[in-house]
Amino acid sequence: MILEDKQVLLFDLDGTLVDSAPDLAAAVNQTLIHLGREPFPEATVRNWVGNGALMLILRALSGDKDVDPELPQTLVDNALAVFLDFYAKCVCDKSKLYGNVKDTLLALKAQGYRLGIITNKPEKFVAPILDGLGLSGIFELILGGDSLAERKPHPLPLYTACKWFEVSVDQCVMIGDSKNDILAAKAANMDSIGLTYGYNYDEDLAVHQPNHLFSDFRGLLSVLKGIQEPA
Repeated sequence: MILEDKQVLLFDLDGTLVDSAPDLAAAVNQTLIHLGREPFPEATVRNWVGNGALMLILRALSGDKDVDPELPQTLVDNALAVFLDFYAKCVCDKSKLYGNVKDTLLALKAQGYRLGIITNKPEKFVAPILDGLGLSGIFELILGGDSLAERKPHPLPLYTACKWFEVSVDQCVMIGDSKNDILAAKAANMDSIGLTYGYNYDEDLAVHQPNHLFSDFRGLLSVLKGIQEPA
């Protein structure tokens, strides 16, 4: 089914456009070592990514995806500050684009779509990653996890993007790799496209019923055929 009459495409970042887990894991482990704790394999940290920096640190301190409710707040605050400092120094050292991302984004932009990013990553880290991976200037709007009072899966960032682009919800598509993206789209009554290769905590994204689901980013071109000019 072609997604027709769309004007704006909203993309998640981590796990959708960029494999940022190597740098996130490095910063997490530097933080844990700094605190006198044992580091974790990158594969473990991958399963903790996707809900923003605070949740990542809570999971790292808990050593599990399920957060320990007894963590002292002073420990959490200190660990988060240390993590953000470490991550700022390695934000794009080993991160890389997933296959076919840049060419597909450029093709979609050439077809007339306007592009934005809605991520749960702190906003200050987004531009350095885009610059480092050659994506600067492609996106008109960037909303981070700390840009608004709510983050995905809350629909507020999606509604905010619609208002900024001056389009209706029906004219937008949310594209991402995790349930947070699909649930945010559903809460906003927006169409969505899921990608299976990212960070979704080993859950089957199909359960959340995006309008389309692809294992290759290039699949977007099969359902987004470009903006039709008025006759």
